[in-house]
Amino acid sequence: MGAEGVSDTGSAGVNQGPGPLRSASSTAAATWALFAGILLLMLGNGLQGTLVGLRSESAGFSTQAIGVVMTCYFAGFLAGSRIVSKALSNVGHIRVFAALASVASSATLIYLLNVNPLTWGAMRFTTGLCMAGLYVVAESWLNDLATNANRGRLLSVYMVITMGGVALGSFMLNLTDPFGFELFVVASVLISLALVPVSLSAASAPPARVPVPMSIRQLAGLVPTGIAVSLLVGMSHGALMGMGAAYASRAGLGAGQVSLFLGAPMLGSIVLQLPIGTLSDKVPRRGVLFAVSAGASICAAVVSGFEPGGLASFGMMFLLGGLSFPLYSLGIAYTNDWIDPSQILAASSALVGTNGVGAVIGPVLAATMMSYGGIHMYFIVLAITHGAIAVYLAFRIVTRDGVALIDQRRFVVFPARASAVAVNLFARRKEVSPKEHRRRR
Repeated sequence: MGAEGVSDTGSAGVNQGPGPLRSASSTAAATWALFAGILLLMLGNGLQGTLVGLRSESAGFSTQAIGVVMTCYFAGFLAGSRIVSKALSNVGHIRVFAALASVASSATLIYLLNVNPLTWGAMRFTTGLCMAGLYVVAESWLNDLATNANRGRLLSVYMVITMGGVALGSFMLNLTDPFGFELFVVASVLISLALVPVSLSAASAPPARVPVPMSIRQLAGLVPTGIAVSLLVGMSHGALMGMGAAYASRAGLGAGQVSLFLGAPMLGSIVLQLPIGTLSDKVPRRGVLFAVSAGASICAAVVSGFEPGGLASFGMMFLLGGLSFPLYSLGIAYTNDWIDPSQILAASSALVGTNGVGAVIGPVLAATMMSYGGIHMYFIVLAITHGAIAVYLAFRIVTRDGVALIDQRRFVVFPARASAVAVNLFARRKEVSPKEHRRRR
């Protein structure tokens, strides 16, 4: 069966070989300049997201207002992923990167000028839109620098930098008083500084290759489990990171404890992502998905009974993140197990969009439940969303046969908030055990 959902630019345009000729030293310099810029962006973005959640609470915003403010980032990210690629073809990568970084840096300072939910929601939307565009630019460059020998390694480093950068950004709450103006300025400066290594890089400006996604209906007909997992994981991650600072503040945690509370899940994801993925290559992947989602649900339920701010609660948040964040990559890998090689980019792109929709829903759902049921509902939402994945998978395991272990494709780490452009890094010169498309899923 052909790749009905992939356009010519989304398929044929993917680098299958080593890309433009350049020396190994210039390629390494361009790659690390790009990673340095991404790290600075993630530090500023992680600090800003944590700071806005914390300051929204101290400013007296209602729980539901905080939920809307925080979900605006994910809505902006979803919108930006769809529109920025057009600007790239018109004005080029460096100009788009510079413009978006400047707008995101400015938006960070506007929080200080007008403290109300409407302004802050608009700035979160603007930041999300800009960050999505910056991801598209960075991932386009990354794909151009990738070869068949280093694609997996580059994607793994990219995951560590994006997740680690956001975690380190949240720890920067401890630099100074989080209720002053200084940390907003620090976040703005970090985002602005990301321009320096990228602007000075000698990397060429490649075209943005955005795969045309399958329709949700088409992908659901092929692999309904992939759609369900991607949507529910998006909801859980949106709630986890979107409302985490508000929960921690209302639970009475200080700035240092808030940073630990939000940073621990990110660090857990970095530590456990590859071991879980490696395990899923050696045993039936659907079973791993079930066990990991059930474990994350149990962690969320258990930590709700712990004393907020205690060492045990931080340890459980580390484990929760370590189990939760790999679910996104596992869902993509499971989907790829069921489809033709020619459909991988289109299907993965559709899952990125589905995950983004879930991330928009998550903070609002958590905020609504916290508003009516108390702050402990934050963890109940996480337990329910992860538990729903486990229940659905249990049903599928009982009612449908799985993919033979020999036909499973290799697990590839996919960052939680990457754009659809990053799926081009899935491209391989050789596919392991290519098989005919299955109608049974």
